[in-house]
Amino acid sequence: MKGTLSHELEVGLSADEIWVVYRSLELADLVVKLLPNIIQKVELVEGDGGVGTVLHVYFPPGTPLVQSYKEKFTKIDDEKRVKEAHVVEGGYLQLGFLFYMVRFEVIAQSETTSVVKSTIEYEIEEKFATNSSLVSTYALAIIHETVGKYLIEKKSNV
Repeated sequence: MKGTLSHELEVGLSADEIWVVYRSLELADLVVKLLPNIIQKVELVEGDGGVGTVLHVYFPPGTPLVQSYKEKFTKIDDEKRVKEAHVVEGGYLQLGFLFYMVRFEVIAQSETTSVVKSTIEYEIEEKFATNSSLVSTYALAIIHETVGKYLIEKKSNV
């Protein structure tokens, strides 16, 4: 069984201002700093933030079902401002998922506003199909909103 979920958030920054963070390892650092209740720790396993980079992402203690997962950056397109990461170990793969990918797209609306679009694509074994209800864009929405507010505040304090 395959599925797709998406979320979009308008942010009062240019696409370039947002993309510089989303394309890099800075996004992971900001999430840990600003939202430790969602992501406790991120370790760089290999790479430099480009395609092929592997991160080990840890959830806070008490998070149900899974404690961590590893993701690999499989696409970073600076022209289209698209980044894709696939779960390669743990996480949803422990719950019967065969494939789990998150795509971030930063879409320019004007010189001062952009949309951050998240898309989750997955495939799950039929016998675990009920676990597809665990897939949600909720955490991504909180991340986008919080990072967006942080970047706007940072820009206004310069």
